[in-house]
Amino acid sequence: MTLHPLGALAPAARHVPVLLRACHLEPTIAVTVFGTALAAVAGRGTTGSAAVAAAVLTGQLSVGWCNDALDARRDTACGRRDKPVATGEVPPRTVAVAAGTALALCVPLSLLSGGAAGAAHLTGVAAGWSYNLVLKRTVLSPLTYAVGFASLPAFVTLGLRPSLWPAWWAVTAGALLGVAAHVVNVLPDIEDDLAAGVRGLPQRLGRRACRWLAPATMMVAIGVLIAGPPGAPRCRDWSLGAASAAVTLAGAALPLGRRSRWPFRAAIVGSGMAVALLLLRGADMA
Repeated sequence: MTLHPLGALAPAARHVPVLLRACHLEPTIAVTVFGTALAAVAGRGTTGSAAVAAAVLTGQLSVGWCNDALDARRDTACGRRDKPVATGEVPPRTVAVAAGTALALCVPLSLLSGGAAGAAHLTGVAAGWSYNLVLKRTVLSPLTYAVGFASLPAFVTLGLRPSLWPAWWAVTAGALLGVAAHVVNVLPDIEDDLAAGVRGLPQRLGRRACRWLAPATMMVAIGVLIAGPPGAPRCRDWSLGAASAAVTLAGAALPLGRRSRWPFRAAIVGSGMAVALLLLRGADMA
């Protein structure tokens, strides 16, 4: 009996909704939107911005799926009901294959923006993979997030014609926002991480320190975005900066449960406002 080609795709298609849940969807969408918006404001045009969006999306998908595939045993042991691999909804091998496929697509999609820009973005993606594979267990864990987020402005401006290096304040703010995202992302899982032997810098510092380190780092990033670009800051800059700081501080200060993801979501919203500051000065980014 000959099977219809579409029948062979059916099992894979059934995994799609579960794979979306395993890819760390919220940060994946947020980083993709931020990168695309930066490209549009910097003058990459419709085609260039679409190329940035595709590259960033596949890169983020690869890092997210890689993380869940590698952490399958730990997440199962910790009883993570929010992880499809841990609940048995999808095999770790399927997630690993998805990660490899997304990475394979990310390489040519990144190089569509040119060699220098592609190298900058792939450096950021490599930082994400190095975090998953090795550095999440070391004091260097924030460095991977700093490199990953700082690579986005470089990816955008180096893809311009002619290529231009990004402004120092754009790269610095990106790195600081990455560190803040890292700290608040691990906050719900610190105790489980320590029990599993994962001792990145936030885990070593502890929950109490991390609750305030994230907003402090975010506010330094906001300060760089306000003071760094040429020209005097406007009222809108101060307003966005204050709103971003308030949301991030609220996420850290509210008495929430140990596994609550709301501090991370508050950080995403706060980062969005910080990126809005960057977008307002996007013409000065290169």
